[in-house]
Amino acid sequence: MATTSAAKAPKANGKANKGQAAHTPIPFFKSVNENFDKAVAVMELPKGLVNQIRVCNSVYFFQFPVRINGEIQVIEAWRVEHSHHKLPTKGGIRYSDLVDQDEVMALAALMTYKCAIVHVPFGGAKGGIKINPRNYTEDQLERITRRYTSELLKKNFIGPAVDVPAPDYGTGEREMAWIADTYMAFTGGQDINGLGCVTGKPIAQGGVRGRREATGRGLYFGLREFTNQADEMKKLKMTTGLNDKTVIVQGFGNVGYHAAKFIQEGGGTITAIIEWDGAVHNPQGIDVEDLARHFRETGSITKYPKAKTIKDGNSVLEYECDILVPSALENQIHSQNAPNIKAKIIAEGANGPITSNGEKTLLQKGILILPDMFLNAGGVTVSYFEWLKNISHVRFGRMGKRFDEGVSHRLVSSIEELVGKNFTETERTILTRGAGEEDLVNSGLEDTMIFAYHEIMNYWRANKKVKDMRTAAFVSAIDKVATSYMQLGLFP
Repeated sequence: MATTSAAKAPKANGKANKGQAAHTPIPFFKSVNENFDKAVAVMELPKGLVNQIRVCNSVYFFQFPVRINGEIQVIEAWRVEHSHHKLPTKGGIRYSDLVDQDEVMALAALMTYKCAIVHVPFGGAKGGIKINPRNYTEDQLERITRRYTSELLKKNFIGPAVDVPAPDYGTGEREMAWIADTYMAFTGGQDINGLGCVTGKPIAQGGVRGRREATGRGLYFGLREFTNQADEMKKLKMTTGLNDKTVIVQGFGNVGYHAAKFIQEGGGTITAIIEWDGAVHNPQGIDVEDLARHFRETGSITKYPKAKTIKDGNSVLEYECDILVPSALENQIHSQNAPNIKAKIIAEGANGPITSNGEKTLLQKGILILPDMFLNAGGVTVSYFEWLKNISHVRFGRMGKRFDEGVSHRLVSSIEELVGKNFTETERTILTRGAGEEDLVNSGLEDTMIFAYHEIMNYWRANKKVKDMRTAAFVSAIDKVATSYMQLGLFP
């Protein structure tokens, strides 16, 4: 399964996708700060503290040369550290020819709030390299990645206690392994925690089991928890649970694929998948794994024989469904197409897929939005687990798995003796199995998402001025960041 695929974002020059009216997206960082301001308006915080939380602490723009096909190409790149209220800072690196400083700043800010929401002790950061990775060979991408890492090292913008990158759009385990190797080489192997300089690595290079699926799995856990709340679903005039829900997913990369997979396994019916080169639609349901096989074989989801191909993929955002999961790029739902959205729930898998003016329309229509800064926090949550693994130098479950199995075996044997009947071998295996690394990672992720959901809802219910879940999520995050700054003694 490809790890870096998503629908194209609307161009900033106002050209719309076919079938959509032209629009000019609001600058991403401005959109994030509009939501920020909406939240602080219902809070009582010192003005100086509010200003400190809002701004990006460090913005590093740089250009570096790389030899491509015998010629020198100058590459533009960024690394932004939004908040130093906790260290290290944390955030992915995206490779895209659409990336710019505004986008990287916005994503860094969202990372700060995201980490706070799920109680991950990092500040927010983000990185970007302005290239289209499809236009480069693997060898060329490696040279670009390693040079980017060396530039970060020069300015102390990377390190397990300083700033920890991760995969994002256009990057994956391969690039993270290159970054880790470059860091270890430049530091001379003197940093015993060096592998913790980056997360999302291959397992053999210090990665953690469950990281690849984490964002999509976390989205599923958050969506499942919401749909299981009878009182909330009643407000939307929907039945409880996912079992009878139709779902459209935008993006079939790492996040979209896993979100669709887990939602389908949880009872939802995936009626459409949208990608950059088109969409496939079947109101009776699409087998996600079968579509993934077609994608691997052909390089595209289009022309899938068991669904209708829609050339104008983004038009499918406006199709009938119960739940819409935008898991591609930012600014996908905006003032022009928001009036036509028919979903009752929007579960944001991407960062900033809805513009602030588009959101106003959606909320007026009574659509419930599960915000990105909560719903796609599974990636940074499991990245935190990987970082912990790297600095503790021990695999999760290694110390206790066999002991737990021994205790379980003795307990099962005692029950068999007591009742005079034996369990089957399959039952005994299930009952006595100890938790391995992936079990513990998934358990920790599930608990994190459930706890964060209820904490956000408590903020929502406790303040009558909070009118939507995104504002409640911002209030939850800002409250935690503000508390950290005040406890540091920086503000009275």
